[in-house]
Amino acid sequence: MQTAAQSSDVRTGDVRTNDVQTGNVQSNETVIELRDVSTRFGNNHVHSGVNLEVRRAEIFAVVGGSGSGKSTLLREMILLQRPDGGSIRVLGTDLHNISDDDALALRKRWGVLFQHGGLFGSLTVKENIGLPLREHTGLADDLIDEIAVWKLAMAGLKPEVGAQYPSEISGGMMKRAALARALALDPELLFLDEPTAGLDPVSADGVDELVLKLRALFGLTIVMITHDLDMLWRVADRVAVLGDGKVQGIGSMSELSHMDHPDIRQFFDGPRGRVGKEHAVEQARNGNRTSPKPGEQPVEKL
Repeated sequence: MQTAAQSSDVRTGDVRTNDVQTGNVQSNETVIELRDVSTRFGNNHVHSGVNLEVRRAEIFAVVGGSGSGKSTLLREMILLQRPDGGSIRVLGTDLHNISDDDALALRKRWGVLFQHGGLFGSLTVKENIGLPLREHTGLADDLIDEIAVWKLAMAGLKPEVGAQYPSEISGGMMKRAALARALALDPELLFLDEPTAGLDPVSADGVDELVLKLRALFGLTIVMITHDLDMLWRVADRVAVLGDGKVQGIGSMSELSHMDHPDIRQFFDGPRGRVGKEHAVEQARNGNRTSPKPGEQPVEKL
């Protein structure tokens, strides 16, 4: 299947709203590979043979109904939980029986944006961003502070935000600050858990733009869990739909919209699904470019 980012045209009949100009950084190299992954909690089988691959420099989304195992799958990919069966390979490393040293080395190669930010309330924003650098590098404090300010700018926040505490900033700024911390160690892989949850439409649009720009600027591979249909149409190259313990379909949103499985249809047949597609069609008709050219900077603020 052709991904949305590989398409060079924006058509209203077969919507490609995320016509991403990434300098051809995408490739067929597999960054994440799941094979026959099974997970159960007591008698509840959450996953019963999940198979999927994530390619380098693509934006890959995982969706599904409540209880479909989206968050569990994310935890398994970032070594917070082990599946009961099958195999998971991330960045060429098999996670089964991985040693503590290898796990630590692998974690330094990815960043995670947790759903509620996960910032420490007793630390300033700048201190939160610098924490991974203090834990995992021998850099001087002054240099760490400079890097933290730079990461803030990458996330579209002004330097003075670094002096504030998480309780003093808005929800949209909180997401950006948490994203800046996820970028602290210059990861090649980024995991986003509900990056637009709880945000107003304008703030959510800002996060969409930031995700696209980070991929365009740095060639990041991005895996996200989201219920945001606008974000799926606008940002995701491919989407995997979970249901009944398996992946029921993988493709661009346009490709999925033509599939008949009921677990897939729920994302397109309801009012929200129809509105999401209508928004995508409208953007295509208006010629809106939601992705940046290589070298563009993230928007300054939400």
